[in-house]
Amino acid sequence: MTVSRRWVMLGIGTTAQTAGTLYLYGLPFLLPALRRTTGLHLWELGLLVACPSLGMVLALIGWGTLADRRGERLVIGLGLTLGAAFLAGAAVTRGPALFVLLTLAGAAGSAVYAASGRVVTGWFPPGERGLAMGIRQTSQPLGVAAASAALPVLAQAGGPRLALLTAAGVSALAGILGALLLVDAPGRTPARRSAAVPTTRVAPPAAGSASPGTGGGPGGGRSERASPYRSSTLWRVHGASALLVVAQFVVGAFALDFLVTERGWSARTAGPLIAGAQLAAAAARVLAGRWSDRSASRLRPLRIIAVGTAGALGALAVAESLRAPAAAPLLLAALVATVSWHGVAYAAVADAAPPSWAGRATSTQTVVQNVAATATPPLFGLAVAALGFGPGFAVTALFPLAALVVLHGLDPGAPGGHDTVRDGAGRPEGRPADKAVRGSTGPGPGAWRT
Repeated sequence: MTVSRRWVMLGIGTTAQTAGTLYLYGLPFLLPALRRTTGLHLWELGLLVACPSLGMVLALIGWGTLADRRGERLVIGLGLTLGAAFLAGAAVTRGPALFVLLTLAGAAGSAVYAASGRVVTGWFPPGERGLAMGIRQTSQPLGVAAASAALPVLAQAGGPRLALLTAAGVSALAGILGALLLVDAPGRTPARRSAAVPTTRVAPPAAGSASPGTGGGPGGGRSERASPYRSSTLWRVHGASALLVVAQFVVGAFALDFLVTERGWSARTAGPLIAGAQLAAAAARVLAGRWSDRSASRLRPLRIIAVGTAGALGALAVAESLRAPAAAPLLLAALVATVSWHGVAYAAVADAAPPSWAGRATSTQTVVQNVAATATPPLFGLAVAALGFGPGFAVTALFPLAALVVLHGLDPGAPGGHDTVRDGAGRPEGRPADKAVRGSTGPGPGAWRT
């Protein structure tokens, strides 16, 4: 393996995910054109643009399982080309079939989220996964920024059909390039063929210590294919991520409406500023991921970001309640803070899952986040209608603080290892950090290698 090759693989995976994001999260930018051309009511259009996310939730774990068994190259190529076909069908369809085809397009395109996470865990050692995951996670803000810039212009020129066909073309091209150029990571054979092949060396345990892979309890080593969900660690990272997503989608979904309706800004002024904040958010994901690689604990940066997010939302709530001019710049700061944690969280998931579970673990992380993201905008809209934006932001600030509570008790561990949960007697509930493998060469799997 060469250093440059793994960065090329990361670039292919990130590009593929950005192409999928263009329509998985970009349909809201077609709402004005869809209102003109479909004759649907607003609530029906809201359901329509949610269809790709619904398909994503339904199919993502299945794609993760297939990626674990067959590899990421097949899954990315198949998923994006199928998604392009369904999206092209939706472009020339009216009526109930439109809802079905957009749901199928989301289900197919979600494959890239399952497989691109495996690209990172396979090609990058634990000490570099934060940076790599941060780069991979720039795909969402970059895809959303591209959708906000391109899809409305295309819809104005040729209607929603042209915009959807263009997104389908981009998805198909990315899928074909992924199938042709992506290489499954060395030493990462699919799980169905790798059970008899040891993936790494494990140093003998120190005297009096638990054997790696035993979870601190009796009974010898655990198979690399055993479920990591027998420990609470992954569940707690997923739960904290869902709580942080609530804050992200409150700010992201209502930023434009807040600046236009509450602050009197023009959409032409607010839109570019929000797009600029998305680009800053992409950079923040990369920097936070690199920070987590260099930190003594993978989860310490995640906790600090959660505190900063709660502080930004609290300050925004106070400024809005006082009608202070600082509310607008605080909102833009919150846009960056509320999305900067993604790479760190995904790297923590990758550290905690063995390679045969990498696709399923990252897929579960995305599903949990999407469930929270889907429920957030309507519930926050009800809160704003009843209380106003100031109290609504104040309530939202409680969610990052709740994430801190969920993460409490995870002991500091090296980024290349794993943060171990302690029980009431101080014994490790999960697996201790595998420090014996951090100096090994090659991409290497996660911390739970046996």
